[in-house]
Amino acid sequence: MSTPIEVLFVCVHNAGRSQMAAALLADRGAGRVVVRSAGSEPAASLNPAVVQAMAELGLDLSTAAPKRLNLAMATSADVVVTMGCGDACPVFPGKRYVDWDLPDPAGKSLEAVRQIRDEIDRLVSGLLGELKRSVPQ
Repeated sequence: MSTPIEVLFVCVHNAGRSQMAAALLADRGAGRVVVRSAGSEPAASLNPAVVQAMAELGLDLSTAAPKRLNLAMATSADVVVTMGCGDACPVFPGKRYVDWDLPDPAGKSLEAVRQIRDEIDRLVSGLLGELKRSVPQ
C-alpha cells in the first residue's frame, strides 16, 4: 500500500481560502489524502462568513483555528497550493507548487464568499482528479 499524498494549502491569514480548500479536499478525498492548511501571518480566528458558507455544504469549520506555516508542514507536503500570498508564502525546494489566484474573502458578503467557495470546490475537484494516479484507492 502506498503512502497518501499530502497537500498543504497556504494563504496569508489561514482564515478563509486555505481553510475552505482544506475542508473540501479532506471531504472529497475521503481519507485518501492528508490535508493541512496554514498561513504565513495567521489571523486570530476564521472569517465568520467562511464558516457559514462551509456549513451550507455540511462542513463544520466552527472549531477550526488559523495555524502558522512551519517547516515541518512544508517539508512533509507533496503538493503546496498557495492562494494569493505572493512573496509572503515561502518556497521550499523540491515541492510541487500550484498557485490559485482567488480573491480574499475578508470583508466580503456571504454571497461573495459562496462564489469563492464554489470556485475553490471546482479547483479542489480538479486537483483531486490530477492526484488520483498517486492517491491510494
